[in-house]
Amino acid sequence: MRIVVQKYGGTSVANPELIKNVARRVVRTREEGNQVVVVVSAMGHTTDQLLELAQAITSHPPEREVDMLLATGEQVSIALMAMAINELGYPVVSFTGAQAGITTDRNHTKALIKKVDPKRVRQALEEGKIVVVAGFQGATDDDEIATLGRGGSDTTAVALAAALQADICEIYTDVDGVFTGDPRVVPTAQKLDFISYDEMLELASLGAVVLQPRSVEFAKQFSVPLHVRSSFNDHEGTRVGEVSCMEKSRLVSGVAHDLNVAKIGLFDVPDRPGIAKHIFKKLAAENINVDMIIQSWMHNGKNDIVFTVTRDDLPKALPVVEKVVKEIRASGMDYNDRVAKVSIVGAGMVTNPGVAAAMFEALADEDINIEMISTSEIKVSCVIREDQAVKAVNAIHAKFFEENKGY
Repeated sequence: MRIVVQKYGGTSVANPELIKNVARRVVRTREEGNQVVVVVSAMGHTTDQLLELAQAITSHPPEREVDMLLATGEQVSIALMAMAINELGYPVVSFTGAQAGITTDRNHTKALIKKVDPKRVRQALEEGKIVVVAGFQGATDDDEIATLGRGGSDTTAVALAAALQADICEIYTDVDGVFTGDPRVVPTAQKLDFISYDEMLELASLGAVVLQPRSVEFAKQFSVPLHVRSSFNDHEGTRVGEVSCMEKSRLVSGVAHDLNVAKIGLFDVPDRPGIAKHIFKKLAAENINVDMIIQSWMHNGKNDIVFTVTRDDLPKALPVVEKVVKEIRASGMDYNDRVAKVSIVGAGMVTNPGVAAAMFEALADEDINIEMISTSEIKVSCVIREDQAVKAVNAIHAKFFEENKGY
């Protein structure tokens, strides 16, 4: 029998009626002759509500206890989902992440999956049961509950699909698939039938919230076929796979934007070997991920270094940078948390030098100033003012998808 892993996000299981709707879809998949593993997120905005409860107690909750708290959201979902499937007359069992064999590192609230041993899941499937697994969570080697960060249920689903050698991993959400832009911001966004792992990974990393980046990394590493689709209809969604599976190569596949961005600048940094290592090693030690980095032209033996972090990490990053400024004897530092990142992604950009220029033209036509630029073979990203993000995304999308200029 085929093994199908299905993941349902919080909006898909936000209330009892929606849970029953998902249960019917799961049972239908089982009736089609498949073994089914269901990964669910916490209901609706449960995670946010639990975080608010923690903040009502203390402004600095211990991360271990935050994980202990947040993991309860998914446990509510799996129990209710199992009850709904049982009510439809099918044998079912629910597992926490740990019970499903998901082992993580000890980085609470942002844990990485180290291994998956799904023996209990396999046994339940062999017994003819539908298996419901709590997304977003696992356990460390010493049996401490750990959560995987925002969007972690996607990673749970793909990791289980890889370990089970599933035939397909279906990611159900509140949109019909992957679009050329966020349809909530770009009304003219178009749904993509196919997209490559690399393009999807870039879009996810650059702010497209339809898939969590680490889940796409897992899918690419283990060649797990993905199908992103809506839980509210039966429309075909977007399939994610190898480039060879694509219908054709597009120059640009999508436009993304990210508001969770802050930039930090260090001024008059001495230009000598080891300085960059010193700065970014200190940030890495605090588990702060750095994205775009720009170093200015050297003048009088000194230069400026500007980089971006997530706005969420800014409170942790600032004390580190202030200390580093003194250690390396830079003249000072500053930051701006009112910026955004807009990006274009496309496998076809590798051989077309005019794509970046077209993006810059779209921004210039709207009188939008570019503060930072970062590129790779398949993406171009620009940091701009936060209040210009929506205008920028729509202008870029119009340039590549509505003006029919061969992009």
